[in-house]
Amino acid sequence: MKKPNLSFWQIWNLSFGFLGVQIGYSLQNGNTSRILSALGADVHHLGYFWLAAPFAGLLVQPIVGLSSDKTWTKLGRRVPFILGGSIISALAMFFMPNAEFFSYLFMPLIFGAVMLLLMDTSFNITMQPFRALVGDMVNDDQRNLGYSLQSFLINAGAVLGSLLPIILTGIGIANVPAEGEKVAPTVIWSFYLGGGTLLATVLWTAFNTKEYPPQVYEQYNNVTKEEKSSTSFADLIKGIPQSMWRLAIVQFFSWFALFLMWVYTTSGIAENIWGIDPKDTASQAFNDAGNWTGVIFACYSLFAAAFSMMIPRFAKAFGRKGTYRGALIFGGISLLSMVFIQDKYLLIASMVGVGVSWAAILAMPYAILSASLPASKMGVYMGLFNATITIPQIAAGFLGGLILMALDGRAISMLGVAGVSMIIAGLSVYFVIDKKRKTDI
Repeated sequence: MKKPNLSFWQIWNLSFGFLGVQIGYSLQNGNTSRILSALGADVHHLGYFWLAAPFAGLLVQPIVGLSSDKTWTKLGRRVPFILGGSIISALAMFFMPNAEFFSYLFMPLIFGAVMLLLMDTSFNITMQPFRALVGDMVNDDQRNLGYSLQSFLINAGAVLGSLLPIILTGIGIANVPAEGEKVAPTVIWSFYLGGGTLLATVLWTAFNTKEYPPQVYEQYNNVTKEEKSSTSFADLIKGIPQSMWRLAIVQFFSWFALFLMWVYTTSGIAENIWGIDPKDTASQAFNDAGNWTGVIFACYSLFAAAFSMMIPRFAKAFGRKGTYRGALIFGGISLLSMVFIQDKYLLIASMVGVGVSWAAILAMPYAILSASLPASKMGVYMGLFNATITIPQIAAGFLGGLILMALDGRAISMLGVAGVSMIIAGLSVYFVIDKKRKTDI
C-alpha cells in the first residue's frame, strides 16, 4: 500500500521545529569558539572542545533512533524525543554564555564545555527523529520535496541564528564584554532568544503533526513480522545497505570539511582580514571578526535556503547523484577561495558555493538513504548513519591542532584543507548507489 501524498503545509509542519533547532545550532556553530576563547581556551585547543558535539551524536543518535522505532505514545513515536530534546537544548543555551557566573561550581571554561556537551547531546536527541519523521510520513514521490523543505527550514533558521549577534549590535546592545566580564552581551542575548524560539517552533511541530498509528504505518510500509522482530546490534550492522556504506565515504570528507570551517573561520578571518592575533579575544577587532563570521555564515545559510527549494528540479534534471556531486565540488572550490581573500565583503561570494554544498549535504544523503532502508528500522538506521557525521568531526577535532601546527599556526589555511576535503567528497559521490523504495513504486 502506497503512502498518500501530503499537502505542502503538512510536510512543512513535519519539519517546522527544525527552524528553531537550527537557530540554536547555528548560534552554537558561530559563537562556540568565540565563547570558549573568551573563557580562556587557546586557539590550538579549540578543536578538542568541539569534540563534545560529535561524541554526543555518536552515542546518542543510534539509541534515540532505536528507542523511537519501538515507541508509541499519544504524541506519536518521534515527537516525544523531539520535544524532550528541545527542552534540554534550550536550558543549555540559557546557561552556556553565562558560564563565568557559575565559577563557584566549576572553572568557567569547564562549565562552558559541559554546557556545550549538554547542548549538543540534546540537539542530537531532537534532530535524529526529525530526519526519521520525514522518512516515516512522506512517500517516494514527495521524498525530494520533504527533505528539501527540511533543508530550507534548517537554513532559514541558520540565517536568523547567525545574524542575531550583529542585529543586536545594530540596535545598541554592547558587542564587547563589560569591564570584568568575559562574554559580550550580544552573544548572551542571542542565546536567550535562540533558546526561546527553539521551544516555540518545536511545540508547533509537536501539536500540528499526527504520526501514523503503528498498524497504519506497517500497512503503508509493508512491514512483515520478520521485520518487526527484535534484531541484535550485530545483525543491524550486518544489515546496513551498501548505499549507506558508500554514502559514509562522502559524508566523511564533507563533514571533516564543515568541522574545520566552523572551528577556524573566526580565528582565520581575524588574522587574515583584521590583521590581529586571534588570541586577543577581548579586543574590538576580534569581536567584530566574530560578528562577521555570523554574517557570512548567515549568507551561506541564505544561499542554501534558496538552493534547497531548487533541489527537486535539479535532482529531476541531473539525478540525485549529479546534483549532490556538483554541489560538493562547488563548495570545495569556494572554501579554497577564502584562503586568498583579504576583503571581508568578498567572503560573501565564497559563501554561495558553501551554501549550495550545505543545502545538498542536508537533503541529498537522506533522500538517497531513506529509499533503501527497511521502514521498521528507519529510526535506528538513521541514528547509525549519524556516525558518518560524527566520526569525521572527531577525526577533525583530533587532527585539527596537528594540521594547524604543520601550517605554521595560520588558522586561515585550515579553510584550504577544508576545501580539498570537500572536493574529495564530491568526487566520491560517483560510487554512491541510488534507488527507489519498492513500496513506493
